[in-house]
Amino acid sequence: MDKMSVFVALTGIAVLLQASVLLAMYLAMRKSTQELHELANDVKTKLMPTVMQAQEMITILRPRVEAIVDDVAESTGTLRSEIKRVDATVNDMIDRARLQIIRGDELLSRTLDRVEQTSDMVHKTVVSPVKQISGLVQGITVGLEFLFSGRNRRNGGREERRPVPQDEMFI
Repeated sequence: MDKMSVFVALTGIAVLLQASVLLAMYLAMRKSTQELHELANDVKTKLMPTVMQAQEMITILRPRVEAIVDDVAESTGTLRSEIKRVDATVNDMIDRARLQIIRGDELLSRTLDRVEQTSDMVHKTVVSPVKQISGLVQGITVGLEFLFSGRNRRNGGREERRPVPQDEMFI
């Protein structure tokens, strides 16, 4: 055999081998494609109803969610205005309480001043004249004792002096 025939035979075998590899690849790709189509069909039959239900649920819930968001926004605005109103009321109450405390303090101060003035007046009009009268009475008492003690000297020469209690000097 000549070299050429061996070369042609080897080339023929290589071509047949290459064709069989390509045929095997084609069959494997066809099988994979068929399995992929089956998997896609399973996903469509099982997943699509769930996706459709989710879309329907979103379509149904969307107006409700929007209504809830609107209600929350309105409630927040109302709450804000009420808090401002309560804050103004509390500040007004605090200012009024502070004013009443100041008035009470002034009233108490004036009352204490008047009590002090009254005490001074009582001291000047009552206590001072009573002290003067007490001094006068004490002077008269001492004078009378002196006169009566002169009689006691005649009665035996004893001087009997009666002590003046200190309590009588003060009222």
